[in-house]
Amino acid sequence: MSPWPFPRWIAHRGAGRLAPENTLAAFRAGAAHGYRAFECDVKLSADGVPFLLHDATLQRTTNACGVAAERPWAELSRLDAGGWHSRAFAGEPLPSLEAIVRFCQAGGHALNIELKPSPGQEAQTGQVVAEACTRLRRGPDPWTAPLLFSSFRPEALHAAKQAAPQIPRGLLLDTLWTGWQAVADALDAVAVVTHFNLMDRALADALHAAGRRALCYTVNDPSVADWLLAAGVDGLITDAVDRLAPG
Repeated sequence: MSPWPFPRWIAHRGAGRLAPENTLAAFRAGAAHGYRAFECDVKLSADGVPFLLHDATLQRTTNACGVAAERPWAELSRLDAGGWHSRAFAGEPLPSLEAIVRFCQAGGHALNIELKPSPGQEAQTGQVVAEACTRLRRGPDPWTAPLLFSSFRPEALHAAKQAAPQIPRGLLLDTLWTGWQAVADALDAVAVVTHFNLMDRALADALHAAGRRALCYTVNDPSVADWLLAAGVDGLITDAVDRLAPG
């Protein structure tokens, strides 16, 4: 296998639960705890701007309701994406993908972008995010930190592959559904990222034999982390950035 540029520990949605997920505040909190790699969810606004949000709808993590993909970025960027978490983060905005990239670039942080398309926007999301990342990596201040696209939606990863074949891809799995290996092959996936309950040494060994890395989400228990690392897992995505040292 080619050298793996990602640190072993990856902070989930910026800093898990210490700060409002998928915000710059969360990324800053993760970095303050020593994390050098981050995972985040990216989808598209109505006018095609990539930004960070996990859900298809706004109500869980902002002060608005409705479908996020139906609003232009000018509206989304003015929402409060921190007050739901705690008063300390009231007014924290939704960040654009470019803002997160600039943060990671300044700190030399690796970034795992989960392509999180709104329903029906799988291919569009993969293409637009891949094109945006390509522009950022080639700009006057090139972004050179390690980057990985991942998704539960093969359609999004396929579109990303078509738009930016040089950016590596990882297939996310919450079950070991029939045919996932063939899909990973078709995507030229460099990694498979499973729920930690699916991973064992046999699966890690099979992924390595196929030339792929084995990653797991969302690992918050130290004993589970130790077991997975002993089984040969290459990377762990965690919310527990204040309890699990990223060394």
